[in-house]
Amino acid sequence: MADTLWAGLDQLTDRLADIYRDLHQHPELSLQEHSTAKLVADFLRPLGFEVTEKVGGTGVVGVLRRGTGPVVMLRADLDALPVEEKTGLSYASTVRATDADGQEVPVMHACGHDMHTTCLLGAATLLAQDPSTWSGTLLVVFQPAEELACGARDMVDDGLFQRFPKPDIVLGQHVGPLPAGIIAYAAGPMMASMDTAKVVLRGRGGHGSLPESTVDPVLMAAHVVTRLQGIVSREIAASENAVVTVGRLQAGTKDNIIPDTAELGISVRSFSETTRDTVRQAIERVVHGEAQASSAPRPPQVEWTGAAPAVVNTPDATEATVAAFAEHFGEQHLVKQAPVPASEDVGVFGQACGAPTVFWFFGGVETQAFTSTDEGNGFRNVTTNHSPYFAPVIEPTLTTGVQALVVAARRWLGTRTDDLDQP
Repeated sequence: MADTLWAGLDQLTDRLADIYRDLHQHPELSLQEHSTAKLVADFLRPLGFEVTEKVGGTGVVGVLRRGTGPVVMLRADLDALPVEEKTGLSYASTVRATDADGQEVPVMHACGHDMHTTCLLGAATLLAQDPSTWSGTLLVVFQPAEELACGARDMVDDGLFQRFPKPDIVLGQHVGPLPAGIIAYAAGPMMASMDTAKVVLRGRGGHGSLPESTVDPVLMAAHVVTRLQGIVSREIAASENAVVTVGRLQAGTKDNIIPDTAELGISVRSFSETTRDTVRQAIERVVHGEAQASSAPRPPQVEWTGAAPAVVNTPDATEATVAAFAEHFGEQHLVKQAPVPASEDVGVFGQACGAPTVFWFFGGVETQAFTSTDEGNGFRNVTTNHSPYFAPVIEPTLTTGVQALVVAARRWLGTRTDDLDQP
């Protein structure tokens, strides 16, 4: 790759580090990313991008045209989580905000989206400042509400691929609990699909000393939770992967009152549509069956509240992109990644526009954290995404993320001689 493309990278990373710290200290919840979106838009305009704000709510789209050639999409996400930060960093978040349910919650970039945003701003800068190295169209997409698994769909439904150039390839990345400087990749399934459900079990409340006069939804909920754990172990083949988690169970207001209702929040992860359908149907069957077995006075409510498809990397496009990574970073900085049961809605973009998708992880943890322990588990001391202690080390995480996006984009953009690399 032309050396001119990396001109000024050292000075740029100092500026980007300041932006990252600012974003980390001022996180915003999903669908509330107004200040973050403004920062992104104001950063892109002086670089020569055509900038459109409020795409799919708070999304930002930048378009940079450099003659004929492929359209390459780079994507980052903007939102933070309702987590109270405990990192102790000088730039730790103390932000509190009101969530969609009207509750005041702490807010933290506990999943690294601040790093994703900063890396894409850096990549946009490098690609914009040296147009002699490539031709085509660069589409940078800053997506809201990834944590709600609705932001990508909201942008698509708002005409993302009708209002802006349709990409020939979708590229993206996620920081994670890997040694900083390492890139992890996979061809085929990379991340699981995700489905979430809200379940309301309806009983008949009364005095805690007279359970025979009630239908106890707490007991009903306990049986549902236990029974749900048998779906994967007894209804899904050992060759398939799935996870069913009850992450929320809420009922009652006082210890001597049997309430009228109990509410569960359920999360499902899977890698195939067949398994996905089987698990969803089994959840509904279990919930309705336990309600009937408990003589519930009213049927339960099962509402599927969120969904994201599995992230499936296109094999040939992944192979070509990883080859470019190997040439730039060296094979020693690449590792093959097993499918990850966590989920991402980036797969919506590739499905919607019909373009190949390549998505990878890059490490954000100091190497010394991966030391062996008495138990022989080198992962023990590493904090993971969604932890109140999660915060990527700024370098070499930031430089790696910027360079990975630039290298991947250049693999698919054309050259100024019109001898184009086509996806």
